[in-house]
Amino acid sequence: MSTLLEVKNLKKHFPLKSKKLFAKDKPVLKAVDGVSFSVQSGETLGLVGESGCGKSTTGRTILKLLEPTDGDIHFKGENIATFRGEKLRKLRKDMQIIFQDPYASLNPRKTIEQTITEPMKIFNITKEERTKKLSRLLDVVGLSSYHKQRYPHEFSGGQRQRIGIARALALDPELVICDEPVSALDVSIQAQVINLMEELQEEFNLTYIFIAHDLSVVHHISDRVAVMYLGELVEIGDVHELYQNPKHPYTQALLSAVPEANPHHDKQRIILSGDLPSPANPPQGCKFHTRCPFAEAICRTEEPQLKKVSATGQMAACHFVEEVEEVVNS
Repeated sequence: MSTLLEVKNLKKHFPLKSKKLFAKDKPVLKAVDGVSFSVQSGETLGLVGESGCGKSTTGRTILKLLEPTDGDIHFKGENIATFRGEKLRKLRKDMQIIFQDPYASLNPRKTIEQTITEPMKIFNITKEERTKKLSRLLDVVGLSSYHKQRYPHEFSGGQRQRIGIARALALDPELVICDEPVSALDVSIQAQVINLMEELQEEFNLTYIFIAHDLSVVHHISDRVAVMYLGELVEIGDVHELYQNPKHPYTQALLSAVPEANPHHDKQRIILSGDLPSPANPPQGCKFHTRCPFAEAICRTEEPQLKKVSATGQMAACHFVEEVEEVVNS
């Protein structure tokens, strides 16, 4: 597989109001702070972490829905971080997003036909081709042609998300950012939508960045998983290896919270102390040290770098990978 997307040292900082009018160093909220990873063509990269860790902001910054503060975004070999105007408009055909809320992401004043065909009109696709494509898209997402004249309020949450998926595929993109696409749906509907997304990935040769906080869903759909904490990547690796042998204490704690189907299995739950620190005022050194059971003096002063910790390419940002591994295997 070839590399479709490579993100290098991506940052997205939001300015905050300062009490000092002429302050030299104006306060910022570091939503994404130096994230680097790559995505291979045809794979699914899961992006997980607690609420507020920067997952969705990372996805939207990659798509240039938010302007990056710093860093490079290489898509098919080109650095799109500097794209503007017509270059950026053309890029929209290749990169799309499925939004989290199936209720808020559809215009209530537009029919389903208008919603799905609008991107095609923008790129001057003929009416005949739009009609053919609309019919096919409705079919592949499990809807019928008679649905096209209806409005969003006439559909269930699961059906609305199918419409959102159809709209995302209208321009035949290569990369789709899936921003918690099933978190607002009932559990019974979640499985249907996830299975649909897997079928569509195979049929349309799609590459997904799947953002979620439900680790069970991520385990099911992902090839690799990246874990975020306070705007930074703390671990990334093959989904099966990372779930079976997490190298970072934060990943270990997240996985310990995933419920198991076997009630007789005595699973040790790791409870993190304290709340998630503010990204406007993150801790010095390792950002996780205020909640980490393995933290030592070095963690408070020296920030660990993401480094290779296994022969298969798993990477973690921790000073005490060996100690964490001993706990996992004990």
